[in-house]
Amino acid sequence: MPRKFFRKYLPSREAIRNNRYIARFGTLLLHPNLWHVNRRSVSGGVAAGMFAGLVPGSNPVQFAFAALLAVAFRVNLPVAIAVTLYTNPFTIVPLYLIAYRIGTVFVPEEGAAFIHPPEIDWSNLGAWLRASLEWMLSLGKPLALGLVVLAVGLAIAGYVIVQLAWRAHVLLAWRRRRLRRAANNPT
Repeated sequence: MPRKFFRKYLPSREAIRNNRYIARFGTLLLHPNLWHVNRRSVSGGVAAGMFAGLVPGSNPVQFAFAALLAVAFRVNLPVAIAVTLYTNPFTIVPLYLIAYRIGTVFVPEEGAAFIHPPEIDWSNLGAWLRASLEWMLSLGKPLALGLVVLAVGLAIAGYVIVQLAWRAHVLLAWRRRRLRRAANNPT
């Protein structure tokens, strides 16, 4: 099931090889593990995407970082890019607050009181984004270290969860197959 699920949404090897945008990179993006759907490749792609999702910047920056990690570690590239979407305008502020709290454990606060993030102003998103960026920069070292620690923690958790879920699915499939065979061959 996991393999069939992912294959339904992933391009074929021929489609990848013939894509004019991918052809620009030569053989760099043609490594089989970047496109294979197996437990190691998908769980590594999830880990790369979870880590890259907390890279400060917009989605294209996170996509590029996830792609670089996927190529470097030879894990599933589309999964790595897709997983970065867990960070969005609704989840980024709580994630950054958690990262800041984690960072304050390792870097003592420098006497500055915690400032709450700016409220979302739907009528002027540009001003809200500027205010959010200034707020993040004002948090300094605790936020930076907390982001790294949280990103590593989420990457490890994502990798382990996918490994365990994939293994559980395979074991259940084996058990169902064994029971089906036993029912069809009564001796």
